[in-house]
Amino acid sequence: MCIIFFKFDPRPVSKNAYRLILAANRDEFYHRPSKAADFWGSNNEILSGLDMEEGKEGGTWLGISTRGKLAALTNYLQPRLDPDARGRGEAPSCCPGHGFVSAATGELVSHFLTTDMDSLSYLKKVSKEGHLYNGFNLIAADLSTEKGDIICYYGNRGNDKPVVLEPGTYGLSNALLDTPWKKLCFGKQLFLEAVGRSQALPKDALVAQLLDMLNNEEAQLPDPAIEDQGREYVQPFLSKYAAVCVRCSDYGTRTNTVILVDADGHVTFTERSMLGTDPSHWETTTHEFKLQS
Repeated sequence: MCIIFFKFDPRPVSKNAYRLILAANRDEFYHRPSKAADFWGSNNEILSGLDMEEGKEGGTWLGISTRGKLAALTNYLQPRLDPDARGRGEAPSCCPGHGFVSAATGELVSHFLTTDMDSLSYLKKVSKEGHLYNGFNLIAADLSTEKGDIICYYGNRGNDKPVVLEPGTYGLSNALLDTPWKKLCFGKQLFLEAVGRSQALPKDALVAQLLDMLNNEEAQLPDPAIEDQGREYVQPFLSKYAAVCVRCSDYGTRTNTVILVDADGHVTFTERSMLGTDPSHWETTTHEFKLQS
């Protein structure tokens, strides 16, 4: 996954308001096998897509559980990867010879979804070994109707320790949280416009607007911040990468995900996923459940 926008308010004043609105894109090689989002785990309590790449089966890039655990991960753009770094479960580089890695789909997310550790404790544990990995960003959350929602963030190219986020609106791509890449700022503005109408819109209409935002292919150029972080390795396909929706010949946005959590803990998880390797054919599915906590 390469871009995430989310707004959370653990104690919304209005019953029509959402505690969490999340919209995300997963960018990946078209040929890399994966499963569409469905329930799994010992009691079918975890909902996510699954990576089916040989040797990495069962990893995931974004998931939520009926117990209220949510996690999402993006890679950090770096010119060269360390071949000896601990694997996060991702494929090699986005395009041969360039410094991008594909959307990480590994153990960091799935381990949190299956553990009993709270989000902050889990990220503290991960941060102790953060230097062993290539660059990544990890969001972990505990969603509880009774206790209130907590969302934490850790990026291993930023602060040494994870942080507990204040309620608000955030954007995350392949740099640290809220790094002002132009495509992130542009997408965040589109996200805020949709979120601003959320209480007045039927749920289906809100989801449709968020999916439309996630499929915006307008390149936000020039962007010296991406060029500086990726240096010469990003140049050949910068015009394609510098958009909310990435579309290259054999790599790009394969999955759109929208997650809504209302004041009563009702979760709506909508996934729009590319069928096979054809960017013109998509399927949309929705799962709904109530948080147990």
